[in-house]
Amino acid sequence: MSFHIVLVEPEIPANTGNISRTCAATGSILHLVRPLGFSTDDRYMKRAGLDYWDSVKLHYHDSFEELVQMLSGHRFFLATTKANRSYHEFEYQDGDVFVFGKETKGLAPHILEQFPETLIRVPIGDTVRSLNLSNAVAIVLFEGLRQVGFPNLS
Repeated sequence: MSFHIVLVEPEIPANTGNISRTCAATGSILHLVRPLGFSTDDRYMKRAGLDYWDSVKLHYHDSFEELVQMLSGHRFFLATTKANRSYHEFEYQDGDVFVFGKETKGLAPHILEQFPETLIRVPIGDTVRSLNLSNAVAIVLFEGLRQVGFPNLS
């Protein structure tokens, strides 16, 4: 098993490319929820993912509801600056799903309302609104991996 990384309506191809490379490096599964703010043929996304695209376990979904149905039985953790609890305050397990919203607006309220007990945030100072999406994904994912002992990674 592995962790699932979900990007809901990502807008910046380079972020998605960087996240795909992180998923390839960790054996995590990447889920992209449409609509995407770019073409998957975008040269910036391909460049950011380098030659690792063949190693990415990638799934596309037409809606968040479709994704939730596909991954029913899994635990969902939603990253948002509106969360009261930090990402490091939870105990993660293999198969958990980490959900991230679009770069400009984050996750929609109707999505956040579905999992109010597992909203997570990455602590930051008040000089910026949020971290870069690919950085936030890496921070949360590697905490999950640390907690489960970095399986199959050296």
